[in-house]
Amino acid sequence: MVNYNGKLIDKLDSDLLNRGFLYGDSVFETIKIVNNRILFWEDHYLRLMSSLRIIRIEIPVFYTPEFFENQIIKTFSKLSNNFCGRVRLSLFRQGSGLYTPESMNPSFIIHCSVNENTLFVAKYENYKVDLFKDYYLNDNLLSNLKTNNKIINVLAGVYAKENNLSNCILLNNKKNVVEFLNGNLFLIKDTIIKTPPLSSGCLKGIMRKKIITYMKFFPQFSLVEDDISPFELLSADEIWVTNSINGIITVTNYRKKTLNNKTAKSFIDFLNNQILKT
Repeated sequence: MVNYNGKLIDKLDSDLLNRGFLYGDSVFETIKIVNNRILFWEDHYLRLMSSLRIIRIEIPVFYTPEFFENQIIKTFSKLSNNFCGRVRLSLFRQGSGLYTPESMNPSFIIHCSVNENTLFVAKYENYKVDLFKDYYLNDNLLSNLKTNNKIINVLAGVYAKENNLSNCILLNNKKNVVEFLNGNLFLIKDTIIKTPPLSSGCLKGIMRKKIITYMKFFPQFSLVEDDISPFELLSADEIWVTNSINGIITVTNYRKKTLNNKTAKSFIDFLNNQILKT
């Protein structure tokens, strides 16, 4: 017997009571689609398989890149013949059990939504951010994964909404800067581009990886992966939010400081050119 919003029913659909919902026993990928093309698919697939291994979910032999690629295409093709948008691919552990699972096998859910932006857009609009200091991320391997355990990110989103902010910067238990609630963080000062290391507890982001890889095409800049203190944000020329859907979002204001987007525009143009070439 289940009480669902005051209505008594014999049982819920078993998929609604999956372990991803009950215990956060799930990992996911958020993927950008441009004109039916899955961007950075190899990177997403490899990260997903690595995450499954870390959280000890068995990987069936048929869970190949081609299998999931076909499943994703089959899903978004129901919405458009030339789909542009986002896909969330979620994998959760099957079965019941309490904290100790009865099964190590996975199931998956694919959800698609339309987005009119085909390429990444170099916006410089009102985008204000501040620190979220109510709770802290742990600087360990699990924090690098894209799991359903995102309550700190949710609370940071609530804080941002209550304080008329566009986003919040999350800190770890050492009070160092880690990431934004929906993406990695890059700080630009003069010719230095700096981002927190994975050891800080930041997400092992796909766009983070791409920007680091593409740094070789920008020899005028030096990349530094090192801890960032909140005080460094006050001296930054630019601060970026990076994720697979938006590419690079430029922060216009951190507290009372106004930032620019000069370098961001160059990187966004480069990212779009890479997409068009492939």
